[in-house]
Amino acid sequence: MADTRTKLLDAALATLKKQGIAGASARTIAAAAGVNQALVFYHFGSVDQLLAAACEHGAHQRIALYRDRFAAVTTLRELLDLGRSLHAEERAEGSVAALAQLLAGSQTDAKLAPATTAGLNLWIAEVEQALRRVLAKSPLADFVDVSGLAKAVAAAFVGLELYEGVDTEGADHALNALEELAALVTVLDDMGPLVRRAARAKLRRAGHS
Repeated sequence: MADTRTKLLDAALATLKKQGIAGASARTIAAAAGVNQALVFYHFGSVDQLLAAACEHGAHQRIALYRDRFAAVTTLRELLDLGRSLHAEERAEGSVAALAQLLAGSQTDAKLAPATTAGLNLWIAEVEQALRRVLAKSPLADFVDVSGLAKAVAAAFVGLELYEGVDTEGADHALNALEELAALVTVLDDMGPLVRRAARAKLRRAGHS
């Protein structure tokens, strides 16, 4: 049986998913957990601190489900396929929506920002490891800021969660465009050493122009 602290963490995430950050009060979270609302303050000090802890708690839980799948990725196309699957699964589960709520809340509540960033960084670390692995032998390896790209990918998927809520077709179009880019990189990788060297030289010239 989950202890009271874990019940509150899980209830905070469930409340964010169903009611958004505006509905995440000590009363609603405690009711969802089936405990007295005074225990929110006993265990966490404030609702903000509970939400912050819940963000990292949820990220650790969800990433654990995908870690083996990230580790099995060997190509950029496989990474994007995983991203599409992850997006659908997390949207259905509500985790990305909860993260989006916390990101929105962090704009006006500085107490939420560090923990929300920490939760997002857990996802970014998984994406970055996979990107470093799949781009290692690509002509792009010397020219791509992998750390920055991982952050951009994570931010894009959070943004797609919000975008899909108002334009499902547009969000699918955006994912298709990313897959086309992956296909281009794959074609470049398959063109042999002479073409790859020529591509590297072209990229270097473009970088210094």
